Amino acid sequence: MTEWDDVSFVVRNKNRRKVFDQLDKPKTPTDLSKELELNIGFISNILIELQERKLIECLTPNEKRNRYYRISAKGKKIKAKIEKELPKRILIKF
Repeated sequence: MTEWDDVSFVVRNKNRRKVFDQLDKPKTPTDLSKELELNIGFISNILIELQERKLIECLTPNEKRNRYYRISAKGKKIKAKIEKELPKRILIKF
């Protein structure tokens, strides 16, 4: 899998991108759910997907509740690539 595969994975889903972008600082699924106004189950699924690709890491894996997640070293590289090489999307209202 290439870095571009990971870039594509993150940006092809707007909610996955939102969660990914929020993890510069450690946050719980509850924090993310409140901030992004998304269902906590949906947030949990996104976190699992990002963690499977090693784009984020769980800082408290032994906890059953209130786990903290943040972007991993690999995730930071992917985020930098997204910010540097992908054009900003312009939203136009009709």
